[in-house]
Amino acid sequence: MSETLTDQMPQKADLPQTWWGEMRALLWIGIPMAAAQLAQFFVFTIDILMIGRISPEDLAAAAIGTVIYFALWMIGSGPVMAVSPLVSQALGADQNDTRDARRSVRMTLWIVFMMTPFIIGLLTFTEPLALALGQDPEVSKKAGVYVLALGPGLAFAMATMALRNFLAALEKTKIPFVLVMTVTAMNALLNYIFIFGHFGAPRLELLGAGIASSLSYIFGFLLFVLYIRLDKRANSFQIFKNFWKADWTRFKEVIILGAPISVTTWFEGMLFNAAVLIMGVIGVMEQAAYQIALNVAALAFMLPWGMSMAGAVRIGLAKGAGDKPATRRAASTTLVASVIAIMVLAIPVGFFPEVTASLYLNLEKAENAEVIALVIGFLPIATAFMFFDALQVAANQLLRGLKDVNWPMVFTGISYWLVGFPVAYVLALKTEIGANGVWYGLMAGLITASILLGARLWRQLR
Repeated sequence: MSETLTDQMPQKADLPQTWWGEMRALLWIGIPMAAAQLAQFFVFTIDILMIGRISPEDLAAAAIGTVIYFALWMIGSGPVMAVSPLVSQALGADQNDTRDARRSVRMTLWIVFMMTPFIIGLLTFTEPLALALGQDPEVSKKAGVYVLALGPGLAFAMATMALRNFLAALEKTKIPFVLVMTVTAMNALLNYIFIFGHFGAPRLELLGAGIASSLSYIFGFLLFVLYIRLDKRANSFQIFKNFWKADWTRFKEVIILGAPISVTTWFEGMLFNAAVLIMGVIGVMEQAAYQIALNVAALAFMLPWGMSMAGAVRIGLAKGAGDKPATRRAASTTLVASVIAIMVLAIPVGFFPEVTASLYLNLEKAENAEVIALVIGFLPIATAFMFFDALQVAANQLLRGLKDVNWPMVFTGISYWLVGFPVAYVLALKTEIGANGVWYGLMAGLITASILLGARLWRQLR
């Protein structure tokens, strides 16, 4: 009788009792997650690298299209990000609670695919929206074509991220990294085929880049579904069994937790995307240069983002297990690891901006000279704000791991739209600072966010 009762008792997560032990546990899942984030984002980087070989106008069109695309992606990102705290806290309380985790993942996938028709419908308005925002007519037309080709893959990209967050809570990150690398390689090959018209395919240029990315996202989702089916631990959760059975209670819980995360992500992401539009008002060359420099900054951001996503898992497990000292260790190790991670790319970019610019544009073409000069000027400023970018994303993810999402939403709104955007707008369009003013505005927003979110995390950990 006692053995039966023992078997039924919750099995709390086994957590390290030292700072270095927690750091090792974080890095064990954090390094593959950071590498996977970097590889996954490289799908867009490959697009930019290859589109840059077509013309600066196509690069500017990709920039505008990406603004619209990610604005909609961020709406769906909240439920996807909610998977991590929901699953990790459930497993922190009981490592054998497969039902609770299954409910969260399944309803998240429902939400993602239910949003798809709505999102694709909104993508059809890309060209008139870009025109209304004062963008170049030819660039706006190309942007509309690009995002419509990207649209079919959007839901699959978000669903894949939800599955990755589920696997991370199970501390399974190495095979997912390999799968993401496989998808990235496939995207590069499809870009080569469809953008430039190789192997008998038509030369589709910007349209081809969008088609290649969509096909890669669909392929990636299928790979993750197959892996979850084949892995013994992941398959024990039976994520796809009776998939069409509704669980409206958990559906609502995912929405309640995910909605503030979506708004928070939108506040941050749309500041960087609004900067694309400000640059477009200044000029097409400035817009193309901004897209390159932003892509570099975003690549660097992927490393602390992936590391902090691992930190959200770690602090969620500690929270679920009711271990307060462990939550503090998870927070401090995540903050340190995230800053170190972003410096891996920030330092070489800051010291060698010319080399970085040469990766995106042909230095020998005279028509690229103006864009290259602007990129070289932008990159040192972008490098300077990366430290604060790492701090704010780590604090934000840790708060999500604690299911604290409402105040972070307010703080990001203040930081990016009451501080960051006004500074960027005024300096760029109302002073002689010009295009560099956009970057100073972004820095002001990130510094404010790192202070406010850091203070909120400190208060929660007390």
